[in-house]
Amino acid sequence: MAMNKLMIMLPLMFAARKLDGEDPNIVFMLRCSYFSVQFCIALAVIYIFLVSKKLAGGKFKDTILYVAPPPQPLADPNAKPQYKQSTFGEQATKTATSLLTSTLFGICFTTVLHFYKGMIVGLAMQTIMGPLNLFENTFAKAILLGGSLKPGETPKSRKLFGEKYREELTKDDEVVDSEGKVIIVKNEGTSAATSTAATTSGKKKKKDSKTSFEDLLLDTWDEGEKANVQPLMDALNASNANFKTSENGWTPLMVVAALRAPKCDEVIKKLKELGANANLVDVEGWNALHWSAFHGSASGAKCLLETYGVALGLQDVKDKEGKVPLEHAKDEGNEDVVKVIEEMCAAKAGDEKGLKDKDGIRKRK
Repeated sequence: MAMNKLMIMLPLMFAARKLDGEDPNIVFMLRCSYFSVQFCIALAVIYIFLVSKKLAGGKFKDTILYVAPPPQPLADPNAKPQYKQSTFGEQATKTATSLLTSTLFGICFTTVLHFYKGMIVGLAMQTIMGPLNLFENTFAKAILLGGSLKPGETPKSRKLFGEKYREELTKDDEVVDSEGKVIIVKNEGTSAATSTAATTSGKKKKKDSKTSFEDLLLDTWDEGEKANVQPLMDALNASNANFKTSENGWTPLMVVAALRAPKCDEVIKKLKELGANANLVDVEGWNALHWSAFHGSASGAKCLLETYGVALGLQDVKDKEGKVPLEHAKDEGNEDVVKVIEEMCAAKAGDEKGLKDKDGIRKRK
């Protein structure tokens, strides 16, 4: 990408220097072009910043990821690939803030040079290079072309920063913390396989089983609507029906309630039979119905409320932000989920009213 930009910049710079800065018509056209383009870029960057704020406060804000630093011109080509450990929320905020700051500074700097020094080369250059620079940013490009995370999507499925995740790191990848110190990252998938081969003790076998089930659960979630839930369903038993992931406290019931993949309803019913507790919440205070509501799974919400019953009160549970599932469904524009929750709650209210009326008639008799 750097070489491609250079091939554009050099001819452009040469052509821009040939422009007559004394010709008022040329100056006027350059100003109109520059400020029109920069206005659109500023709007796009503000949109990206607003999306990043939503992502930074969302469900995946604490997801750990590893981001490669920007390529350096004089970097050693034989050096180990280096990645910086961060969280999804922190990286979204940092990237968007940096983009917004640099964009506004560039617009102001070029404008000042033009009006106070009469320079027109900068106007011509940035009219062309501005959009290219914006789309060179991986995060900006992903948001502008694909929007925010959609229901069923995860940071891992979108790769908004071109990042890696723990299980994707190789032995050649070097990970550093915020201070630039090299840290050792334990790859659970690798350690599990090694542990199984190295020992037959009951304790380690139990740990490996837990790790492999967590991987299966997370991989199923990452596959989204196209997921094949049969392997997960086959792996379920009474001992893991209430399993929670180590990082975010996700349960199998939460995942399948939000997944919108075929046969998820069957998995929900099986989990109920195995004793899965629908009242469990994750680190954000979300229960399985919060998951269905946020990710737009109307079938998951309906199956949950039918299988566990509206009387359980899943629809009334507030998360750490004080929101019930219905509020998340409305905020995300998931009208089909809103309809399911409202209709089933209304039906419950109608049944209760009918029972009261019936009891009242009996008492009067």
